[in-house]
Amino acid sequence: MDLENVFKNNEKWIKAKLAVDSNYFEALGRGQNPELLYIGCSDSRVTAEDLMGLGPGEVFVHRNIANMVSGIDLNAMSVVEYAVTHLKVNHVVVCGHYACGGVKAAMQSADLGVLNGWLRNIRDVYRIHRNELNAIKDEEKKYDRLVELNVKEQCVNLIKTAAVQKAYRDRGLKVHGWVFDVHSGKLIDLKIDFEKFLKDIMEIYHLD
Repeated sequence: MDLENVFKNNEKWIKAKLAVDSNYFEALGRGQNPELLYIGCSDSRVTAEDLMGLGPGEVFVHRNIANMVSGIDLNAMSVVEYAVTHLKVNHVVVCGHYACGGVKAAMQSADLGVLNGWLRNIRDVYRIHRNELNAIKDEEKKYDRLVELNVKEQCVNLIKTAAVQKAYRDRGLKVHGWVFDVHSGKLIDLKIDFEKFLKDIMEIYHLD
């Protein structure tokens, strides 16, 4: 890749935006008011705004390998706190995708260096759901199901946080779990039962 082309493309993009709206960048400079926090995978094939048909200022985005929400990841927790408490988003989406390299890597019997600790979180998801997953004989379908279950478990991790619990109580914030099908381009709503998950974990994870 010739990086000079990136800057040329940037110039073309600026001209295209200004041709439609001469105040485009002036409006961007005035701030943001997104309704949605999107937590997705860093995979280069999955572009958050494009797949949702949204533009700048409409979605606050956090991405990492395999769309994880870990309570000890200060980066992810800072994003959640800022988006939920300060930007006051009303929806938080965890979006995984089929053919996820992070999910497949997590199931390899290999030393992956610094990635070991990160991918262990996905192995924990497999451990929790191993009976269901081990019953699936087709390996690709098994990985696809693990992608879905990982999204659900990361939604649960979100619900455990004080910021999300308070925002739900105060203004009805919702948590959603989606999967992007890279083979068809479709977004799939896993229809996470937010209230049920919240009720199930409140005995242990309830925060005032």
